[in-house]
Amino acid sequence: MTSPSHGSATAPASSSAPRTGRDIARVAAVAVSAPVAVVVSFFGSGAAGGTPVAEAAGGALSADATAVAPGGPAFSIWTLIYAGLLALAVWQALPAHHTDARQRAAGWWISASMLLNAAWITAIQFDQVWLSVVVIVALLAVLVRIFLIFTRNLPTSRLEAVVVDGTMFVYLGWVSVATVANTSAALRYEEIDPFGWGADVWAIVVLAVVAAVSVLLAIVGRGRLAVTGALVWGLIWIAVARTSDDGLVSTPAAVSAVTAAVVAVVATVAARISAERSTTRTAATV
Repeated sequence: MTSPSHGSATAPASSSAPRTGRDIARVAAVAVSAPVAVVVSFFGSGAAGGTPVAEAAGGALSADATAVAPGGPAFSIWTLIYAGLLALAVWQALPAHHTDARQRAAGWWISASMLLNAAWITAIQFDQVWLSVVVIVALLAVLVRIFLIFTRNLPTSRLEAVVVDGTMFVYLGWVSVATVANTSAALRYEEIDPFGWGADVWAIVVLAVVAAVSVLLAIVGRGRLAVTGALVWGLIWIAVARTSDDGLVSTPAAVSAVTAAVVAVVATVAARISAERSTTRTAATV
């Protein structure tokens, strides 16, 4: 989560500019996009007639489809994300937040992230695995953009830190893992094995990249816990799935996933301590 004391980021001053038509449009877009994302996800779960994501496209995204696929329970994190998106939509719709500087900068991106999520589920429902890769990469790029906006300017309250930053950072952390899993699933779906390295070697390489990304996010975000928490959640469930007797067993993938999780935690703690020390030094010189 975001903390008001992190590093060189600054708390934005409340916008004194009057509410504009663009503000109303942005607020409405977010308010509509959140329930759209939730409704489409409900359909994609199979509860309302759709095909469960794990069973769509011939099971390309099932828990044992690839060596970097998270175990089924990992996807329960979507409940937290969707609840957060709905809460965020309500929060930003309150009149006091219509001209909020951070929402003006990130609101349209937040709306785009919700609609891209709905588009991803739709693509999977139609067995368009490679299209789903394109969509989830776009979603990841949008979430990174939001991450940069929110880490440059701190929230003005603890509630905003939890509802807004916490939701979007958990979203980013999980989608970072999901993007890797989705891309690997697409390659497996088409029976493509670049360089002929095999599933175990590719799992090690891919999870090493995830570890590197976690370090980068920790440094840029000055130790945001929500991002790392979601990343570690996904990595641990990859490890669990690779050691389950009724799934795709891969010791190299399991070890790599746990190692990546440890790297992410250590990098985040180190970045957070560094940010706190920097803030303390700054305060001491004022």
